[in-house]
Amino acid sequence: MRTELIVGLDVDSREEALRAVEACGACQFFKVGSQLFIRCGPPIVREILDLGKRVFLDLKWHDIPNTVARAAKGAADLGVSLVTLHATGGRRMIEAAREAVEGSETKLLGVTVLTSLSDEMLKTEVGLPETTTQAVSRLAKLAIDSGAHGIVSSAQEIIPVREAVGLKPLIVTPGIRPAWSTKDDQVRITSPRQAAEAGANFIVVVRPILRHEDPGEAVRLILEELGSGRPSEVPGPSTSGATKEG
Repeated sequence: MRTELIVGLDVDSREEALRAVEACGACQFFKVGSQLFIRCGPPIVREILDLGKRVFLDLKWHDIPNTVARAAKGAADLGVSLVTLHATGGRRMIEAAREAVEGSETKLLGVTVLTSLSDEMLKTEVGLPETTTQAVSRLAKLAIDSGAHGIVSSAQEIIPVREAVGLKPLIVTPGIRPAWSTKDDQVRITSPRQAAEAGANFIVVVRPILRHEDPGEAVRLILEELGSGRPSEVPGPSTSGATKEG
């Protein structure tokens, strides 16, 4: 299995986003999250797709089943490869989203526990009587059993997640920090190599790349650490942004 890099475009404008895509030309996959999407909307996704890149739309839906299903259908029509929803939204919500993306190349990822949360925060602030590892494993199984194609979790939980869901589901790992970068506000972090060796299909890196004096060089260093700049085996949508039957 090859681990692919996703560069997170956590910026505030179209111009910044497109500059980052150009600077990180060796990377084929880019994350559009709430920060960029709320300012630029679907057009920025289409522009990135038209550049021949693939898009991970990270909006972490958590709503009633009908609303999430309609959002998922919209994302599939837009042509994104990966989308996120919170596993805590429950079985009916995830099942509705899966039905909405059937026939497209869009894959659903269940978000388990945010990498900014520690065991103590999970108990005292969120109110779950579990460790992060226990919660991640339980929510991962719920998400996959309900139709999600994969999971978002820290690399530190990849092994228990694999034990819970098996080898087939995708695992996307945020909270990645190369040795040469800073920790920032992430709690459960790991390096690109550690995530790859643990079995992540994708790693998401944002600040270590965007804040680097040479983002292209940061991408090169991470790809070198991963051992391969080649894309994963997951199929991507056409560059026109239109979906295809699969």
